[in-house]
Amino acid sequence: MSDPEENDRTIVEVLAGLEAAGYRGQFVPRGDATVECVTCRKRSRADATIFRELRRLEGASDPSDMVAVAGLQCPHCGTLGTVVLSYGPESSAEDATVLSALEDCRDRS
Repeated sequence: MSDPEENDRTIVEVLAGLEAAGYRGQFVPRGDATVECVTCRKRSRADATIFRELRRLEGASDPSDMVAVAGLQCPHCGTLGTVVLSYGPESSAEDATVLSALEDCRDRS
């Protein structure tokens, strides 16, 4: 989970920090609580990925700009990467179901 000072960071800073930590790939949210690894193009259930990091951010100028950045590992090719998901009232159905599945996965660890 993120610390309170994370809310002062921009999404670019969070992504750069995760990239420096080895999360160089990307994941794309898809329907039915799945994510697609951009490296190998395979889809996985979000709760079947290896969930490693979560950073939640709110927009400095608009707190309703709520975004979560998750650090994942692809169960197919092993790529470490990030997925950016909106949450709250402006969230898409794909983002909401993926984030919910990831949070359920985190709760089990």
